[in-house]
Amino acid sequence: MTHQIFGDSETIFGYRNLNVCLYYTASKLVPYFNVTFSETCSVDQHGVPPDNIEKTLSPELPPGYLTNLDSFRCAISKEKNFKPYGQMIDAYTVITKKGEEKQFEVYYLKIEEAGFREYHSRLQSFIKFYIDAASYIDVDDEQWDYFLLFERYKDGGEVQFAAAGYMTVYNFYAYPSRIRPRISQVLVLPPFQKMGLGSKMIQTFYNMCYCRPEVLDITVEDPSENFQRVRDYVDAKNCQNLDSFKPDQLLRGFSHEMIHEAQSKLKLSKLQARRVYEILRLKATDQSNKDMYRAYRLDVKRRLNIPFLRNRRTYQKLEKTLNAEELSQTLGVMKNEQKFQYLENAFQEELAAYKHVLERLATL
Repeated sequence: MTHQIFGDSETIFGYRNLNVCLYYTASKLVPYFNVTFSETCSVDQHGVPPDNIEKTLSPELPPGYLTNLDSFRCAISKEKNFKPYGQMIDAYTVITKKGEEKQFEVYYLKIEEAGFREYHSRLQSFIKFYIDAASYIDVDDEQWDYFLLFERYKDGGEVQFAAAGYMTVYNFYAYPSRIRPRISQVLVLPPFQKMGLGSKMIQTFYNMCYCRPEVLDITVEDPSENFQRVRDYVDAKNCQNLDSFKPDQLLRGFSHEMIHEAQSKLKLSKLQARRVYEILRLKATDQSNKDMYRAYRLDVKRRLNIPFLRNRRTYQKLEKTLNAEELSQTLGVMKNEQKFQYLENAFQEELAAYKHVLERLATL
């Protein structure tokens, strides 16, 4: 994701055998920055100096980053004194693919926690490297909640912690006296990915919301494709235990009972409840049965066709005042065959995403 820092080409001009090193201590996240190279370009030969790497990168690094290796070694030696910020709200034991048992803990806190503001500036410096279209949040806004994920391990008999990830949630107001939390950023650092920690952290947050009557429903800010898959998995896993999402109910179609039960018990929005319905209905559908599968396909396509129906109503209003060319330019009207192809492509994309979720559910 370095295009967010070095531009779309992700290139650095003017160096041979360039290495840009950015290290963090495991617990306190003290950063160390270093650049090595064998030679640089000549200004006389190329007309421009080599890129100033530190100048480009420093705005994305937390204040006080180190450039001296001895200072960084000293910072590492002080790691054992670190204790996580906030209140521990959950803990997991994870078995890795190598058969190793690892312990993780989740902590909840606000920005006012002593020392956390500086720690957060270090933590959020990862997002431009690992989250596309990432942006920093306004930490002065008190509506933000923070969830920190740490690995708990022993080194020399002493308990220590390594930062493994974090999540931010913004609490929006919902009329008349409720809130609508929106998940903004979720990041599991690379050494801890592929362990199911993202879904576990989301479930921890969900469990916290279930106990809060003021929470209307939970939303997500512009989810990436990968995050949407994780969210779909967690929501489908939870919804399949609800009465209204049992196979016989799913085959009857999307219902108000599903909307109500998913929102009242699991804090899901109507849109997400519909998406989970489509995932679980696919699971309940015998795809070798042409009639059952056709009914499923048409049901999903009816939902995908809703924007076109809205467009048609607008079209009927405007055609009284605009000619055909003006209508086409105004609405970007598709021909029927274009619309059918669009719906089929959209259906196949959804189907692929749903199958990925069902494959993961099958491992439970």
